[in-house]
Amino acid sequence: MQGLGYYIPAIIGIAIFAFKLPDLIRAWHDPLLRAVEGLLLVASAVWVFAAPPTISTVNRLTGIPNFSAPLVYCILTAFCASCLILIITWRGEDPEKTRRATRWVFSVYSVVIVTLLVLFALADAPVERLRDLDTYYANTPYMREMIVLYLLAHTAAVVVTTVMCWRWSKRVQGWLRTGLVLIVIGYFGNVGYDAAKFGAVFARWTGRDWDWLSTDAAPPLAFVSARFIGAGFFLPLIGQRFQARWSDERTYRRLGPLLRELRSASASRPAPEMVAPWAPAELRLTYREADIHDHILLLNPYFDHALREKAALAARLHRLPADQVWAIGTAAMLVGAVRARIADPDGTVVGAAEAYSLESIEKPEDLVRVSRALRHPLVFAVQHQRPGRRTATDASHG
Repeated sequence: MQGLGYYIPAIIGIAIFAFKLPDLIRAWHDPLLRAVEGLLLVASAVWVFAAPPTISTVNRLTGIPNFSAPLVYCILTAFCASCLILIITWRGEDPEKTRRATRWVFSVYSVVIVTLLVLFALADAPVERLRDLDTYYANTPYMREMIVLYLLAHTAAVVVTTVMCWRWSKRVQGWLRTGLVLIVIGYFGNVGYDAAKFGAVFARWTGRDWDWLSTDAAPPLAFVSARFIGAGFFLPLIGQRFQARWSDERTYRRLGPLLRELRSASASRPAPEMVAPWAPAELRLTYREADIHDHILLLNPYFDHALREKAALAARLHRLPADQVWAIGTAAMLVGAVRARIADPDGTVVGAAEAYSLESIEKPEDLVRVSRALRHPLVFAVQHQRPGRRTATDASHG
């Protein structure tokens, strides 16, 4: 694999890290955000320093043959720790338990990293090996221990992370489940990578030459596995955000009929949208909900609870679900209020002694139910049977 195949994922990871960095600065105490940013940074470093051009450049600049080996091993070990920490934090269990597990992983893998550096410093590895260092030095004192320690630490992280993700995937649904399954698939590939590396090293210990397992089989497995793992970690984050935006956009559109019906009570006044159509869906939805609530407040004096109960009764007689019964009754009262307001252009009902009111609708899904119920035949069937209303003048003579 050429260096470009390593540098492109690194550039993508660094770009995402930089994009989310302002969020990290504003919310430094968010452990999940810290874990995500840490993983992005370490993963990008893995791709950069594991690239063959970088390996030879680091060896040349430091003047130490094979210095890239412990450097890459340490970064890969840090990546394993970052994955574990992210999974532990992501599960969102007891905060104190999460902090203890995170500290334990950080401490153990920090000791592994320091030990890798110490073993390399004690070893004698004068011949630079860019592709087959693991097998070439498989029988060299201290280098042998460094290689085995790195593979053991990597294998342990792979197994633990795979088990955690698989168990977790059985308890969740949606984007998160898809992401966890992708992570499991990716880590199964890493199991194959570790098996190939161990097989090549063990073969050297027994006098056999299975170097192709390390040089030809393992790297492609790691390369493909990294794609699955990366997709598994970030697909839920991207997917959930996309799903939230799509849900806001869909809710925004579904509230359109309700807002148009309410605005028809004041058709003489222009009613432009409060925000531009290209604004974020969440912002447009917020303003649309506020606009609807403002119109409902203005129509309060015209609400007729008897009309609502009549429509709800008709809906119950049709054996409709309870939430639809409520929506039809509320929609009928809103339509009646709009018609009453249009028939009362001078606002004589406003300020009447007998006030009608509608309990506040807090949830957007409730507004959506009412908006969809506006088209139901029962909403219009009860309009001609509205009881008489009292005006302010009537109230003053009552």
